[in-house]
Amino acid sequence: MFDYLVLPERPQDEVVQVSDVVVTAARLPAAASEAAFSVVRLGQGDIEASVRADEVLRSVPAVSLFRRTTSLSANPTTQGLSLRAIAPSGAGRTLVTLDGVPLNDPFGGWVIWAQAAPESLSGIDVIRGSGAGPYGAGALTGVVALRERDADGGVLDMSVGDRGSLRAAGSASISGERMALTVSGVHETTDGYVPVRGPDAGAADVPMDLTSQALSGRLDVRVTDEVRLSIRAAEWEEDRGSGLGNNRANASGHSLSATLARNPSEGQGGWRLQAWQTISNLYNSSGAVAGDRNSVTPANEQYRTPAEGWGANAAWRRRDRVAGGLLEWEVGADARFTESETQELFRFQNGQFTRGRKAGGEASVAGLYLDGSWAAGPWLVAGGVRLDHWTNENGFRFEEDLQTGDVTLDEVEDKRSDTVFSGRLAVRRALGGGWSARGAAYSGFRPASLNELHRPFRVGNDLTEANALLEPETLRGIEGGLAYSDARFEFGASLFWNRIDNAIVNVTLAEGPGTFPRAGFVPAGGVLRQRQNAGTIDATGIELNAKARISDGLDLRGAVSWTDAEMDGGTRAAQLTGLRPAQAPEWSAVLGLDWQVSERLKLNVDGRYESDRFDDDLNSRVLDAAWTMDARAEWQALPNAALWVAVDNLMDEDIETSETATGVAGYTAPRTWRAGVRLTY
Repeated sequence: MFDYLVLPERPQDEVVQVSDVVVTAARLPAAASEAAFSVVRLGQGDIEASVRADEVLRSVPAVSLFRRTTSLSANPTTQGLSLRAIAPSGAGRTLVTLDGVPLNDPFGGWVIWAQAAPESLSGIDVIRGSGAGPYGAGALTGVVALRERDADGGVLDMSVGDRGSLRAAGSASISGERMALTVSGVHETTDGYVPVRGPDAGAADVPMDLTSQALSGRLDVRVTDEVRLSIRAAEWEEDRGSGLGNNRANASGHSLSATLARNPSEGQGGWRLQAWQTISNLYNSSGAVAGDRNSVTPANEQYRTPAEGWGANAAWRRRDRVAGGLLEWEVGADARFTESETQELFRFQNGQFTRGRKAGGEASVAGLYLDGSWAAGPWLVAGGVRLDHWTNENGFRFEEDLQTGDVTLDEVEDKRSDTVFSGRLAVRRALGGGWSARGAAYSGFRPASLNELHRPFRVGNDLTEANALLEPETLRGIEGGLAYSDARFEFGASLFWNRIDNAIVNVTLAEGPGTFPRAGFVPAGGVLRQRQNAGTIDATGIELNAKARISDGLDLRGAVSWTDAEMDGGTRAAQLTGLRPAQAPEWSAVLGLDWQVSERLKLNVDGRYESDRFDDDLNSRVLDAAWTMDARAEWQALPNAALWVAVDNLMDEDIETSETATGVAGYTAPRTWRAGVRLTY
């Protein structure tokens, strides 16, 4: 889990004997240019100990969902991923892909992590701060690239746990000489835990139950000895309680993609053609909680949110010997299109909803890019440029009185579009003795999601209005890094500065109780916010990581991240100037121990620390610093069967995830145990 290491090329005269031909998925290998940027690579060993893909990422400091909870208990609208704690958001400022196909929801930008069970993955690359590069819009603070398993075996993991938790997940393949079929699936259910506990809790505070399931299949075809075709289909659904009365959320969808690719070799180009479609839907209800927290009054029911996203990309990559070095370059194009509308009921009076709302629109972004690298001796120089054109059109918001049929709001948004230029440049040099140094500069952008543009939402008594006039966020950054590696010790350090312009922030406008235009009534103890382009965010940070082989079978690893992020609200939101962005901790750290006690017994202990963070833009709601410890033991009972037991939050710490205007805190899960069996072939 360190800065990317460039492996030496295999001598051309070396003979490699392959006993079995595996039909692999159609994908291009990682570009050589990535080695000049800050990349953390997680392998199958890092992945298999977690039950959700976002939990795997907790081993990388300052990589988190919008709140401190994982996707096991987080509302779908808060499952957006952000890197480096610059400014987390519900939509996320990180592009998440699975073999090149975006997993970000076409409506909200968040990621339903149930789509990608850890058992179905072979690796995860976390590319921090690399800007748009060849990845395109959305990669504002970086990219998380998931790789699905190839057809090289299978795994089945079944477990039980606290609070009625049951889980079964697996991936299996059937292979032939030229074809392979890989099927992956997961089913999980839990009674959940109560987020508000202690003297503040009332009868309205209930467990956050969850039922989650996903199924995917991928057909790989070896068209020729060099060309691969992959066709993948997936479906997923998760239904969960919010922990407050009868409020619930249901996120579902399905996707289809086709990829045709040929790997490049020296003197011969490689290429990729890919097309994909994602269709999703979201149900989400919310309510106003009474002051004694013994009852909840319905406030909003987002009963349907049909969304469709589709896109295509093409890339040509070539490697040639130039000026005594190896030149690798890639030229490509990509386009993404989304359309969606939210269908809601709101304004609950006299036992029924009295207003209806429909709002939505269409968005698209298309780009061209040139990216490449040149490696000679100890030097690696990498860079690229992009030109993207974004469009928002057919935006609307329609509201009516359900009893009389009178139209209370009817707005149509003008079409808006613009062109954005972005680029990156990096240099890496091997210093000898296992040391290397690098430096990079980059830029990127993220258009506002349809959710941010058109959907108002409510959490408890807090209301947040949409803003159809939001401009894309842009980021500029520079960083430098130093790395060391030998047989028993690895070390990496990075220093970075990033600036986000036109940062999209939920800006507090007023406190309740009161009735406001468009938003309606805000109860006591609540606030009214609106999404706004609230100036700039400057962030300076340091990332340190290390791994040491203490003895054979005993590894110690650790990482620390410090990010000093500060808002400048300018004239739009002057009240935010000098404050820290919401949900952005200053410090985060992880410490882990991996011990192969014997041939059969393996122990893992992981500790995580995070400094305090704020739950709101005005820095008035403080979430205390937190630390937690997880432990796992695995016994290899048979060559293909292992028994395991895991305890999360071993010390049963109370870790705050939210705070209301009246000071009522929500928490992550208390101590939780799980036990299971893992079968492989």
